[in-house]
Amino acid sequence: MLYPISNTFREILNVDPFWKFAIDPEKSGEGQLWQNDFESGIEIAVPGSWNEQLEESGLLHYVGLAWYSKKIFIPEHFAGKRIWVRLGSADFSSKVWVNGAVVGEGPFGFLPVECEITEFVRCGADNLFVISVSNELNDASIPQGITSEHYTAENRLREETNPPARFDFSPFGGINRPVVIYTTPLNFIEKVAVTTRVELPGTGRVRIAAHSGLRKAGISAEITDKSGIVVAASGLKDIGTPTELEIVNCRFWSNNLPYLYNLRIRLYENGKTCDEYSMDIGVREVTVEGDRLLLNGEEIFLRGFGKHEDFPVAGRGFFPPLTVKDFALMQWTNSNSFRTSHYPYSEEVLSYADRKGMLVISEAPAVSLDLRHATQQLLDNHKLFIEKMVERDRNHPSVIIWSVGNEPNIVGDEGYYNGSGRNYWKDVFSFTRGLDPSRPITVPNCSRAGVDDPVFEFSDILSINRYYGWYEYPGNVRLAIEKLSSEMEELHSKYQKPILVTEFGADSLAGSHSTSMQMFTEEYQSALIEAYIKCIESIPYTVGEMVWNFADFRTPQHFRRVVLNLKGVFTRNREPKLSAYKLKEMWGKGRKQP
Repeated sequence: MLYPISNTFREILNVDPFWKFAIDPEKSGEGQLWQNDFESGIEIAVPGSWNEQLEESGLLHYVGLAWYSKKIFIPEHFAGKRIWVRLGSADFSSKVWVNGAVVGEGPFGFLPVECEITEFVRCGADNLFVISVSNELNDASIPQGITSEHYTAENRLREETNPPARFDFSPFGGINRPVVIYTTPLNFIEKVAVTTRVELPGTGRVRIAAHSGLRKAGISAEITDKSGIVVAASGLKDIGTPTELEIVNCRFWSNNLPYLYNLRIRLYENGKTCDEYSMDIGVREVTVEGDRLLLNGEEIFLRGFGKHEDFPVAGRGFFPPLTVKDFALMQWTNSNSFRTSHYPYSEEVLSYADRKGMLVISEAPAVSLDLRHATQQLLDNHKLFIEKMVERDRNHPSVIIWSVGNEPNIVGDEGYYNGSGRNYWKDVFSFTRGLDPSRPITVPNCSRAGVDDPVFEFSDILSINRYYGWYEYPGNVRLAIEKLSSEMEELHSKYQKPILVTEFGADSLAGSHSTSMQMFTEEYQSALIEAYIKCIESIPYTVGEMVWNFADFRTPQHFRRVVLNLKGVFTRNREPKLSAYKLKEMWGKGRKQP
């Protein structure tokens, strides 16, 4: 489904942010008919994770089921239209009732949950909305879950976390993105896929594929520039026929000039307009040629961060002022890119990136996959998640690379190399290319998976996460760079593909200083990051560097974490550490030539 908008044919009803809330650790609520409402003296803000909002109620590390309830007035003039409820995300699974009737479920976190509620609501009256949300995961979910029993069976007790997790970020629970009620016409535009090409000099091509429930319908498309002048338009075509438009003297979208055109699509039934949808688009093309990453035919070098949707109190909840602040800080460091580690970020963030010219690697939450526990259901869920992610994000010009996972085989299992890993990733990469062949695809690899990781065979760009000087060769910058340099040479020699270092860095406790090389000091973090950048940028086949992490973030409890992962170059409150100033200096000089 398309992102909700308001126009002559569509309307949005914003929902008050405070909801009644209750946890259900025994999962007995549905049996007790909580879908018809429940008693509770607790309120929670939406969007927002329950963990820190309700820490005083004991929910900081709560993993389980929780319930939300709210009465929402549906205007009388919504009658005669199709009415929908949309949760921007509910992590990690959800179920929705309206006036006691189940209207839909969300099997994934990090993606929208959309339910048609036309036949379940009373227009001109209050309606009861009840939502259950669980942040529990399992072997077949994306991401996979882990339990204490898994740790014991895998002899991994030394790595046990509280709450258990296969990833090093907090399993925040809750409705983490906005909830809206919106309308569409009875017959409406359901999907739009936009693909752009650059034809030098100065011509842009825009291919538009729109879909509707109507089998016999007409469609037209019109592109206007920022002045409202029509630069390309199509005549009336059948709904199932893709439209290709040409823009002469096209202003191509790039990180330096993020020019956006407006695309307006109209749907016709019996010769009359029955729906209209508009969106901003950028005309650009991303390719990999040899050892180079090209944007609009020109070489681009990524300088940026791995990030997290994480902030005090809000947790993973969407917080618009934070988006403004984070982008300003990234621009202050002279960054041009970030990776949505380790899940798709909110659509609002991607739209902001479109306008600000920030290049984005959009990542599926297949983080630390353990194929010892893989089933057909896991593979099916992984592919379904990618399908929904691509459908949601493909029209954003800022999204230049798909990452379909992160650090598989982090456990170092030898069975991963017996063909199971190759078969799994071959299927995932092939499926993704079938959905969108216009973007490069990658999976960041971890050092335990090594240079023989099968993801490298299928990736357009070799993405590596390396922590030499921290987890390995701790405190030794010289050995760290020697190891990094030799491994990149080995990778390039074997695969003949460009390399992107998607993670590197060190923890630092803000305010901790030393005159010598001491881990956890701001000086050590800055020195290690500087050494990595000099190494990466001295090698001709590298296409980018992404520091881990933009800001300190909350993790499950672990003996190697002091409340937070402290690898941020900014604190969790967005105060700069010494390394932030070092990045600003180094990235302000342009790429060092070999």
